[in-house]
Amino acid sequence: MSYSDFTLNRVAKEFNLTISERSDIFAEVPELAPSAFLQETLRDNMALALGSNTEKARSELIIAPILVELRKQLNYQISWFSGIDFSVDATKGLNGSCDFIISRSSELLFVRAPVMTIVEAKKENILAGLGQCVAEMLAAQIFNQKEGNEISVIYGAVTTGTNWKFLRLEGQAIEIHLLEYFINDVGKILGILASGIISSP
Repeated sequence: MSYSDFTLNRVAKEFNLTISERSDIFAEVPELAPSAFLQETLRDNMALALGSNTEKARSELIIAPILVELRKQLNYQISWFSGIDFSVDATKGLNGSCDFIISRSSELLFVRAPVMTIVEAKKENILAGLGQCVAEMLAAQIFNQKEGNEISVIYGAVTTGTNWKFLRLEGQAIEIHLLEYFINDVGKILGILASGIISSP
């Protein structure tokens, strides 16, 4: 069993989580204005990513440029990893590779705590990716604790590249933002990602 085997219902039952849906979780999070370079990059890449319509194209042409921009905007004090193994507790099914992990560390060779996770939606089905995302967030919570760099709230996201749905984990409580953010609101997406990785302990 691995992260991708979890449905939302299954992960909630197995880890005794409470789940709530809200529409105002990130209302107060400020936008992070995208650079002209990111806007041009997304403009140039969008047709190609959507035309080929593969997860790999969306990952490389839309998601990765946003994360490159995030790192630059945060003065290179964070790092991110794509497709790496993030096995935290195989006995609980918290193992496997993650689409994207963001670390609040400038270390590029290995993952340091604290971290947040991003799941790339399979077949553009964001709701189907929620269980995997919650499982990875739980793993991030455990990883941060083990590394002695615990933060009180773990953020996660499920995305198609063009659509983004964000989640928060605090203790055993999961909050899922009912609304999705779209790529034309990339400033808000950057703002939430930044808030998630630089949030205070």
